[in-house]
This record gives sequence, C-alpha cells and structure tokens, in this order.
Amino acid sequence: MSKSKNIEMITGDPKKAIIKLALPMMLSMLLIMMYNLADSIWVAGLGSDALAAIGFITPLFMILIGLGNGIGAGANSLIARNIGAKNRDQANNAGLHAIVLSIVVSLIFTIIIEVFMVPILQFMGAGNTIQYAMDYSYIIFGFLFVFVFSGVASAIFRSEGDMRRATIAIAITAIMNIILDPIFIYVLNMGIKGAAWATVVSAALSCLIMSYWIWGKKDLYLDLSVKNFSYSSRLMIDTLQVAVPSTLETLVFSALAIIINSMLVIASGTDAVAAYTASMRIVQLAMIPLIGLGTAVLTVAGVAYGAHNYKNLQTAHSYSIKIGFAISIILAILMYVFSSQIAAVFSYTSASSSLAPQIASAISVLALFILAVPHGIMSSMVFQGVGKGTYSLIITLLRSLIMESVFAYMFCFIFGWGLVGIYAGVVFGCFLGGTIGYLWAKLFIRRFKEISLKKYKKHENSS
Repeated sequence: MSKSKNIEMITGDPKKAIIKLALPMMLSMLLIMMYNLADSIWVAGLGSDALAAIGFITPLFMILIGLGNGIGAGANSLIARNIGAKNRDQANNAGLHAIVLSIVVSLIFTIIIEVFMVPILQFMGAGNTIQYAMDYSYIIFGFLFVFVFSGVASAIFRSEGDMRRATIAIAITAIMNIILDPIFIYVLNMGIKGAAWATVVSAALSCLIMSYWIWGKKDLYLDLSVKNFSYSSRLMIDTLQVAVPSTLETLVFSALAIIINSMLVIASGTDAVAAYTASMRIVQLAMIPLIGLGTAVLTVAGVAYGAHNYKNLQTAHSYSIKIGFAISIILAILMYVFSSQIAAVFSYTSASSSLAPQIASAISVLALFILAVPHGIMSSMVFQGVGKGTYSLIITLLRSLIMESVFAYMFCFIFGWGLVGIYAGVVFGCFLGGTIGYLWAKLFIRRFKEISLKKYKKHENSS
C-alpha cells in the first residue's frame, strides 16, 4: 500500500481502518506470542524450576517490553493526531522525539535493572529457581535497547497506517526466535541462557531491518531525517502524557503478576507458579486479536480526535467492542474444550509431566478471562489514542492491581477456594474494572461530541 493510500485509509471509514490495521497486527502479535510460547515449551523441557524461573522473569520482561510499547504508544497517538490535523512537520518531529526517548530511557533502565536484579528476584520469592532466573534475566535486560527501539519503530510504522512492514519486521523476529530457541538451548547446550540469547538476537535483527526502511530507503510518509528534529518541550510532554501512563500500565500488570505469583506460592508452592505461567501464555495467545483491535483503535481514535471527528471516534469504540466480544466467545470455548490437550504441550517430559492437571485446571477457569477483557481494553486504547494516557492508567490500576488482586485474595484465602479462587478472582476483577472503564469512555466521547458540535456551529456562524 502506498503512502497516500495508508493516510486515506486511517482518515476514512473507521470500521474499514480498524479491520485493515488490526488483521496485520493480530498476525504480528500471534507471531510474538508463538515465540514466547516456544520459549516456555522449550524451557519446560529443562524442568519445572526452569519454567518457574521464566514465570518470575515474565513480569520484569513485561516492563522491558512496556518501555518500548509505552513510548511507541505515545508516538503513535501524537503522530496520528497530527496526521488528523494535517500537520506533517509536527508528526515528523514527534517520531524523532520518540526515538531519542527510546535511547535515553533504555540506557537508564538497563543500569537500574542490572544492579538490582538479585534483590528483585529474592523479593518475588524465586527461591531455588533464582539461578535459572539470573542466567536468563542478565542477558535479556543487558540488551534492553533493542526491545525498546523495536517497539518504538514498529509504532511509527503503525501510526501512518503502514502495517505491512511493521508486520514483516515482527514476523522475521518471531520466526528467527523459534528457529534459534532449540538450537541455542539444546544443540549448543546453553540451557536457559540459550532462550535469552535467541530472543536478543532475533529482536536485534528486527531493529536493523526497520532502521534500514526508515533511514536507508526513506520511503515513509514521515521523514525522520535528523534535520527535521527540533527539540520541543511541548512535544516531549505530549508524548510522555501517553508514554508514561502506558509504561506504568505494564508495571501494573507486572506488579499484579508478582502479587498473583506470591499468592500461588503461599497456596501451593512454586509448581503452581509454573502451571499459572504456562496457562497465562495461552491466555495471552488468545488475547492477541483483542490487543490487535485495541492497537488499531489507538491509531484510528488519534486521527479522529485530531480531526475533531466525533462520529469516527464513537464508531471506533463501539465497533471494536462488538468485534472483540464475538472473537472472545469463540476463543473462550476453544480454550475450555481443549484445556487438557493444551496442558499436555507443557508437560511433555518426565520433569514437567506432573504439571499437566494443574495447567488444565487453570486454563479451564482462565478461559473466562478472555470474555472479561474486550470492553475494558478498547476503552483504554481510545483514551491512549486521544492523548489521555492517565485515564487509561487509572482504568488499568482499578481493573488489575486493585480489583483482580483483591478478589483473587478474597476467593482464595477468605472464601477458601484455593488455586481456583485465585483464577476466579482475576476473572471477576477484570470484568468489573473493565465495565467502569467502558462507562467512563462512553461519557468522554459524549462530551467530545458536544464540544465538537459547538465548535462546528461557531465556525458556521463566523463564516
């Protein structure tokens, strides 16, 4: 698709734009989850301690990915709003500010995380899995920049509707990681370190490819030449207004994972963490269509907001939720029906075979989690798209850190439901918090409509 066609698409019919943006994004995220799943499956062959170690590192890895995705979300929102407002120079400068942020932020957090890695793992209760966790984490976090930059570069392509190349870069990353995992882990006998190196090498390749497209071919709608960079405090603040809350949302999810892992350890030991880690990989895989839709909504909402088009904003919100629920119903049924077969994938060796019943039980309950997500996530992405990142963060705080953890604790320890209570609490808390977010987004769009109509009437009167 040409540059002009991409812009026409994201500024046109929001329903068509969401589908055209979401489908490649779903494919991209499916590939990402496939290589994350491949990590878990291959590492599972090393035993339950190694798999549990991945479970302890996953919240921290989410922070790592969140840094890039947070800055990328800020850039996506700001670039899309400027495209909607037909201000190409500001859109160029916004993209360049995001790249500078990715360099600075990754350097700072690499130092912080590497220095405090051991105390963090001890605080999370890694116990006898700590050596595995350290072997994996030092490599992953030592190359933080490749993950942060990859997230930002991908968001820049998405912001102008160029999903083809964003998808190709991610596809190459995922395929390379899936190929390298067994080679590094078993053929080269690197163990869990091999899984980390496979992830780093594949992500670095993605960065090189996208850098070539941006500065080598120079055929984007945006021109990210250094000459177009002009430091602007306002642009930096506008980017951070979405980037910081979006990154903090990832921290919230990570904090929730740490809390849930702690509850699991208390309720049933580290094997429960291993089972939950495996089952959540499947949940995350099933959530790919929803996240793909949400990412598309972010761009479409940003363009609509920048153009003061309340109808497109309203349509983007309601249409994405309807599609999201339709997809969720199908996926939840598949997860529940095939929970035992899915569990068998993670218990293919004698070292991990005992986990199968726990994994199957977790998947059968967490299948309902997919049904609890659509209305909340689409509402959050609308807020990110219009530059109200703080609103999105509040929804996430309410839904995840507060409601999910509180109900998980209540159902497990107060009601005495055990492990099933933790899973049920996560589902119920997610649905309740998402409902509040949905109502808030509807109210925001209604007020935006009133403001837009008033401005339109004033423009008519003045002309």
